[in-house]
Amino acid sequence: MNVITRFAPSPTGMLHIGGARTALFNYLFAKRHNGKFLLRIEDTDRARSTDEATAAILEGMDWLGLTPDEAPVMQFSQAARHTEVANEMIARGTAFRCYATPEELQARRDLGEEKRQAAKA
Repeated sequence: MNVITRFAPSPTGMLHIGGARTALFNYLFAKRHNGKFLLRIEDTDRARSTDEATAAILEGMDWLGLTPDEAPVMQFSQAARHTEVANEMIARGTAFRCYATPEELQARRDLGEEKRQAAKA
């Protein structure tokens, strides 16, 4: 079995201790099993992602000595491929379009949050 792990932070701020811990665990697991450790920057939230945050994450990973085995992938640059695969899946009947409006989706999120809060009480 080939082990491949990845760390996929969103570049909306500095690399924080929780992210560093996750990256470290994934890195060590891959190395322990003679696998690969990959870095994918989740920059699809274009409104909040910044080049400065991306640079800070890369610098933090370097400072920690967590070097990925391949060049980091910028998720947004893969958007065309994701669209292509999604369309192939729709054509095969293994994925379906969502026709809910943004308002309907928000109402579902709100209901889910209410249920989550009620379960905590």
